Amino acid sequence: MSVGGKKASVIFSGFRALGLYSNHLPHVVRYHKKHREFYVVTAVGKCFHTYNVKKLGIVAVSNALPEDISCLAADRMLVYAAHGKTIVAFARNKEVVHIYSGHRGDVHLLLPFGDHLISVDRENMVIIWEVEAEEEYLQLSFNKASFEVSAVMHPTTYLNKILFGSSQGGLQLWNIKSNKLLYTFPGWTSAVTVLQQTPAVDVVGVGLASGQVIIHNIKFDETLMKFQQDWGPITSLSFRTDGHPIMAAGSPVGHIGLWDLEEKKLIGQMRDVHDTAIAGLTFLLSEPLLITNGADNAIRVWMFDTPGAEGRLLRCRLGHSAPPTKILHHGHNGQTILSAGQDGTLQSFSIVHERLNKSLGHGSLNKKKAKKKGLKYDTAKLPAITTFASECARQSDWDGIVACHSSLLVATTWNYQKGSMGAYKLEPDRFNHNRALNVHATAVDISSCGNFVVVAVSTGHIDMYNLQSSLHRGQYGKDKAHAGPVRGVAIDGLNQLTISAGADRLLKIWKFKSLELLQTQTLEASPAATLLHRESGMLAIALDDFTVNVLDIETRRIVRKFSGHRGQINDMTYSPDGRWLITSSMDCTIRTWDLPSGCLVDCFLVDAAAVSLTMSPTGNFLASSHVDSLGIFLWSNNTLCSVVSLRPLPADYEPMVVMLPGTCPSHDDEDEEEEEMDSSELAEYVSPAQLDQHLITLSLLPDSRWKNLLHLDIIKKRNKPKEPPKVPKAAPFFIPTIPGLVPQFALPGTPQEEQSKVFNLGVLAQKSPFYVHLEEALVSNNYDGPLHLLKEMGPSAIDTELRSLAPDMGGDVDALMAFLRLVSSMLDSRKDFDLAQAYLALFLKLHLRMLSAEPTLMQEAAKVSQRLEETWSHTQTQLNQSLCLLQYMKSALL
Repeated sequence: MSVGGKKASVIFSGFRALGLYSNHLPHVVRYHKKHREFYVVTAVGKCFHTYNVKKLGIVAVSNALPEDISCLAADRMLVYAAHGKTIVAFARNKEVVHIYSGHRGDVHLLLPFGDHLISVDRENMVIIWEVEAEEEYLQLSFNKASFEVSAVMHPTTYLNKILFGSSQGGLQLWNIKSNKLLYTFPGWTSAVTVLQQTPAVDVVGVGLASGQVIIHNIKFDETLMKFQQDWGPITSLSFRTDGHPIMAAGSPVGHIGLWDLEEKKLIGQMRDVHDTAIAGLTFLLSEPLLITNGADNAIRVWMFDTPGAEGRLLRCRLGHSAPPTKILHHGHNGQTILSAGQDGTLQSFSIVHERLNKSLGHGSLNKKKAKKKGLKYDTAKLPAITTFASECARQSDWDGIVACHSSLLVATTWNYQKGSMGAYKLEPDRFNHNRALNVHATAVDISSCGNFVVVAVSTGHIDMYNLQSSLHRGQYGKDKAHAGPVRGVAIDGLNQLTISAGADRLLKIWKFKSLELLQTQTLEASPAATLLHRESGMLAIALDDFTVNVLDIETRRIVRKFSGHRGQINDMTYSPDGRWLITSSMDCTIRTWDLPSGCLVDCFLVDAAAVSLTMSPTGNFLASSHVDSLGIFLWSNNTLCSVVSLRPLPADYEPMVVMLPGTCPSHDDEDEEEEEMDSSELAEYVSPAQLDQHLITLSLLPDSRWKNLLHLDIIKKRNKPKEPPKVPKAAPFFIPTIPGLVPQFALPGTPQEEQSKVFNLGVLAQKSPFYVHLEEALVSNNYDGPLHLLKEMGPSAIDTELRSLAPDMGGDVDALMAFLRLVSSMLDSRKDFDLAQAYLALFLKLHLRMLSAEPTLMQEAAKVSQRLEETWSHTQTQLNQSLCLLQYMKSALL
């Protein structure tokens, strides 16, 4: 893909997003008659996801829209999504099939109505569309001051009738076929937020901004019952249809009230169903299942099969409710990504399937009290995780994850297999557990054996702990390891060295076991973060001047310096083989540096800066998390699937913006063709026929075509058949072919009535195509034609053609002269050097006596000999120089 000469990433291409499930828009439930299965549709940014309710597995992801979806609705065939002033209809949960344009304001309400679609915008205009024709059927305008439409529904069995609710509290019933207002309901002096059909005909549930739920009979304009919730406006309503007269009402604080419509009382509360407002809730038809979603990026399915009124959580899909701050691959198979978010949770996302996701929960200083009080009321709740380290070597025996928290001295342990916070809290004794001090853990690393962890603190201290027992095993340095905050710490793969970098611009290398200082280096600027690739021993150090230094811990020298970022470097990750270093910064670029060559080989822009990166241990995916985005985005590694030619990028290279995975719009066909052309030009290198005119070039023909030209008589004698060929009794099954390298069918000639028995001697005098081309080349002095014919022949055909050049075989002296000039032209062009030698050797073997008898041929042969000697002497000199240099390189002590 190229735009104005700019190219997208060569190495990475968007694959998909993880951890995105829902936003603040209510979900939509659909029923597939053929599959006999319910599906739930949720909006996620510019696209929507479709899940099956049975397993909450993702079924489809729609194509992206230009803007975020503002409203969602669905009928039996299509899914409707509004963005801005435009409405789009999707078929098969993915493809756009209809577009409706005509609103003057942003659309915020949609209602499918048979073959029509009803939409309401912020300018209080209602448009009824014909779905297939994409035309306006009717347009209604309401006075915003007296009746601002806030809810819309179709009462069951009311033909062509629509009920509108207003922010002023009133209701209006319209016949959209005759365009008449049938009835006006005075309302309840509070804005209508929800209109929902009850299982009973003529009865409607009305949710108000005051927290009241009104069960109203619209046929007689009579209120049957009223309920009051104290949690704020009613956000959603749903009614059970499996024989239990239960109504569920959502609230802005995440609670759900359950009301018995027969006894007219509250029978249960489901508290903290979501961390945010209940965006939508739906009871499935004739089933005891309740589906809820909210802006906390979660979908939950609740089962009502217990004696109590409250439902139990059956299954859920939940991601971070606040953007992730740090992501890291866990394990060696590359299928699991650990993610810490600003919401304080640590979660695990599977690349294989959503059912393998799990949340390790929210950290707490006292887990027992947190369980009793609940997460919302836990006063010892830990702040968000800033960084963490994981090691799976001993995770089945004890905790394998250690995390640092924002503004907290304590480093916490987590257990991946148990899916919860671990047993220990690592805290040095020197501060006497004084939480009022402005001291916090800044960096952490776990040894490759999984037994030890090193925790760095903002005061400059570095402590080592045993992970099995949480015992303090010592500190680096007599008093402090660094004069300022420690920005990075790493342990090598053999537990021999510990490397630390501090804000005092010092890089220190310590003995891991004895805690002794081995070496100190001064950096050019204060470091921001460090990353060690244990297999290669390369330590990447991101500096505050937006450059990256690479230290070889074996030689303890800076071996690479990379500059080019224009903002703070947020995170770094290595490829599994240690060849690439991938960095992200606040300039919204993701850059790939090639360590062996020291060059920038790939760079692309994203809409939001990547705050964290991690490369899969198998090298197939790069994962990234971005500013203000709740998801984790996967980028596939193109070099594993196709040939990618990596070239150093210039210093003034300006990358183009790449859309995040899962939000990529479909390209036009022309763009796809251009992209394919560009990628093919970059990936495949076509070698020219000759690299340089001064270089001798060999032919690409197999050795069997020219190597045995001088030994054909021996080969023929060896391959001579012992018995004469037998004539087949019947006609051959296969069509006969002409002998040669290129198969050609022997077409039968036209049958003659009377074939003459007199032998025609003119047949012997016929000239072959090669002979004819050779005669023409003698006049035009262009020998490409006969040379091309020779290249297509086999050894026997070449031998026959060269024999036919002699006068006693139908040739003449001019033909022999032409062949010598053909060889001379091959030597002059320095192409097909091996063929020229072989052809000349066979020619001399067959016609040496004829050459000595003809003076003109002897002169031409002398010229060929002189050119051959000059070419070979030049080649021999070059070979001797190369061999001499190679011998020197092998024997000299460098």
